[in-house]
Amino acid sequence: MTKEVVVIGGGIIGLCSAYYLHKEGHQVTVIDQSSMDGGASYVNAGYLTPSHIIPLAAPGMMKQGIKWMFNSSSPLYIKPRLDPHFIQWSWAFNKSCTPKNVEKCIPAIRDINLFSRDLFTELKQQEDFKFQLERKGLLMLCQTDKMLEEEAEVGHIAVKAGLPVRELSKEELHKLEPNVKINAKGAVLYECDAHTTPNVFMEEMKTYLANAGVVFHKNEKIEDIAVTNGKITSVSSNKTTYKADEFVLAAGSWSKLLSKKLGIKLLLEGGKGYRINAKRDLGITTPAILAEAKVAVTPMQGFTRFAGTMEVAGINHDINPARVDAIANAANRYYPEVNITEEEKSNVACGLRPVSPDGMAYIGKSSKCNNLTIASGHAMMGWSIGPATGKLVSEIISDKKTSLDLNIYNPDRKF
Repeated sequence: MTKEVVVIGGGIIGLCSAYYLHKEGHQVTVIDQSSMDGGASYVNAGYLTPSHIIPLAAPGMMKQGIKWMFNSSSPLYIKPRLDPHFIQWSWAFNKSCTPKNVEKCIPAIRDINLFSRDLFTELKQQEDFKFQLERKGLLMLCQTDKMLEEEAEVGHIAVKAGLPVRELSKEELHKLEPNVKINAKGAVLYECDAHTTPNVFMEEMKTYLANAGVVFHKNEKIEDIAVTNGKITSVSSNKTTYKADEFVLAAGSWSKLLSKKLGIKLLLEGGKGYRINAKRDLGITTPAILAEAKVAVTPMQGFTRFAGTMEVAGINHDINPARVDAIANAANRYYPEVNITEEEKSNVACGLRPVSPDGMAYIGKSSKCNNLTIASGHAMMGWSIGPATGKLVSEIISDKKTSLDLNIYNPDRKF
């Protein structure tokens, strides 16, 4: 049965939801508070990462976060503040940093990432899209024996989960990347991973959807939601009111603000990430994460991207120069012949990734509202599992059996 669906949020989750809903024959409207040309969906590392099987909420992470709290250039920076929502999130995050949570999350993270990677391939083939999609794997570059041991241990866990992983010596690393000098003792290579250029995918998807009849309303902020008997009857922006049969909440870090209006306690914090683009040939051909620095390096279409940091400091787009310098300095430490220029640093951009306390996304319906499907909380995997989330959203709204078990993603789960 054809339904009218309003998707709140025009990032990769919102666009992929709109795509698969349209494919199911629904009439779709996308509303976004921005001009839909920036934010996390445009400034991310472009990774498709079945390798990222360990959730952010892992043993020792809270302790490490507290240690890094006093270093504004650290890979993870959690700014303490007297905000009830933040305190609740922090408490739930700390409770989730357990071996049990990691064990529960590994198969779910693996399955949704592999599913989504296949959907990226299918999308490109079916719609004749031109966006970059390369399967060169992902290197974890390590400068110390300690980090090499830690990454090898994670690699062994990934192998047990059925993912192809190889450990590379310094010599093997040079053979893989002969055109750039790398300062590392060795690396772990996840052969299952792929990479893309985000802005190219986003532009192609927006063009396709607009031509297919999906309606876009940009620069409109949803300010009110009318609910009757557990059902949304309309949503109102700063410009007009929209009615529909079904609604999708895919507003990223802003989803928690809108969910409050429905009495849904969606624990989310915005995790700010930065990116620097070097629009020149640096000789880097394989995506890498600089393990000690937690900086991502991606060869994209026409440039190389350096991205990183997780800054939990509320919803804002303020640029912290110390964190920008940390990314640039890390690039030079691992690639001694690579020097990020002041001009490249001045063109930095940031985006907010919605982080749930246990490291798993919220995908599904809340018991408090029967015509709302929530799709948020993807943290650093939003890009990687965007198509899978969109497909699952369309299956939920179309009353179909979902491709994956959604219990672990339940928006009403307790922490």
